[in-house]
Amino acid sequence: MRVATWNVNSVKQRIPRLLPWLDERQPDVVCLQETKLSDDAFHDVLGADLTDRGYAIAHHGQGQWNGVALLSRVGLDDARNDFDGMPGYPDPNTLEARAVSAVCGGLRVYSLYVPNGRVPDSDHYTYKLDWLAALSRSIDDPSSTMLCGDMNIAPTDADVFDPDAYVGHTHVTEPERAALARFEVLGLHDVVRERWPDSRVFSYWDYRAGMFHKDLGMRIDLILAGSQAADRTVAAWVDRKARKGTKPSDHAPVIVDLDDAPDGDIGPMVPPPSNPAKRGSSKVKLPQSTD
Repeated sequence: MRVATWNVNSVKQRIPRLLPWLDERQPDVVCLQETKLSDDAFHDVLGADLTDRGYAIAHHGQGQWNGVALLSRVGLDDARNDFDGMPGYPDPNTLEARAVSAVCGGLRVYSLYVPNGRVPDSDHYTYKLDWLAALSRSIDDPSSTMLCGDMNIAPTDADVFDPDAYVGHTHVTEPERAALARFEVLGLHDVVRERWPDSRVFSYWDYRAGMFHKDLGMRIDLILAGSQAADRTVAAWVDRKARKGTKPSDHAPVIVDLDDAPDGDIGPMVPPPSNPAKRGSSKVKLPQSTD
């Protein structure tokens, strides 16, 4: 079973890339984030094409913001929007469309778009930490769980192109990383990093000129798998090809193969960057950086 997660950054804009990618990679379960469509609009623009490819659909959207989807060819049972105790923003009762889950191939698979956090110690940052804490409390059976999506956290300094560039930013702070580490305590495995413990692996590259080609990225799109999936993992990789070309998302899909690897045990990024900048050699000023 092939499971993939991809922040498409507006699925309507990405349809000319998404459908050929589905045909090429043939994933059995697909988790999408930032669809930026209502449920009706998602089904209007993609329902027929996905059904023709054998996918059942669970979509949780809110129009022009957020939006998550699950596509499955191996069953899609007990689909659920949100999760128990999920906080809202700005009002605790105003829930954003950031989580959908279902049982696919015997596993509870989540498509997640974790809040960004914006600036450390802001209201958005507190919301992000509260959201992750509630998610960790809501998981009933970690062994049969797969959390897939844009976590908006780089687990370690090895998951960013230059740790110094991120000082004072979200995605790398100790509280965020501690919140992510709670899932490891529950028994979930970061299957890509476990497969490639010492490799340079990124899944997101800013649109600014040169950052993708110099491989100035970060790894924030993760698949965290309980033992029932982690023990069956035979390949785990980033489909960097999907980030190339015209009008791409700024994220690349992450793919995990269970039991059988149609493309072999490839990775960590396919294809690898041809001329990556050395760590610390490119002084990049990130948005929101302080002087």
